[in-house]
Amino acid sequence: MATSTDDFFRSRLDQMIDQRHPLAVLASRMPWQEIESSLAHRFARAAKAGKQIEDIDLFGATVSLSGAGISKAGRPRLPLRLMVSLLYLKDAFNESDEALVERWGETPTWQYFSGLAYFEHRWPCDPTLLVKFRKLIGEEGVEELLARTIEVAVSLKLIAKKELSEIIIDSTVQEKAITHPTYSKLLQAARAKLVESAQEEGISLKQTYAKESQVLGYRAGRYAHV
Repeated sequence: MATSTDDFFRSRLDQMIDQRHPLAVLASRMPWQEIESSLAHRFARAAKAGKQIEDIDLFGATVSLSGAGISKAGRPRLPLRLMVSLLYLKDAFNESDEALVERWGETPTWQYFSGLAYFEHRWPCDPTLLVKFRKLIGEEGVEELLARTIEVAVSLKLIAKKELSEIIIDSTVQEKAITHPTYSKLLQAARAKLVESAQEEGISLKQTYAKESQVLGYRAGRYAHV
């Protein structure tokens, strides 16, 4: 039996998902209007003063104002609720910007949480817009949004307080003072370990090849550079 929908060609999200899902519950309890009003001033278009143009007509000198007002040029901005929801989903599910928008287009509960009424199999935005949005609201704005979302989730018992006591830092892309382990460096390290082990066991060596290995290491580096 088919269910009645407002749009015959699309399915309503509230009929596709379980309303008891944590994201569905959180979507109905979040103060979206307060959040949007607190961010609206950051995205308001600046009014232009315009330029006065002097001219002469049949009645004498005239002055007109050109270019004043608020420009409506450019692409319409995406809804603030959508962008705020994407920030929360990215933080909650630990996704990259690219993986986030791709998964959003395949997950009805995510789209319902973002304020959509119908399921849409598409990306919500280009991943680069998330970077621009974070820069516009600033680090403090991102922290405030996440804090308000987490407060609501804790009050609804969707998140346990003990889960917030541990912080996990992913240092995969963090710069580290580690050089690439080339074969020449590995061989040099192995030679040094063998010499050290021999000395600890009291074995006398006629030659440790310390100088030779250093020269060969320089030569190998030059070959690799070429």
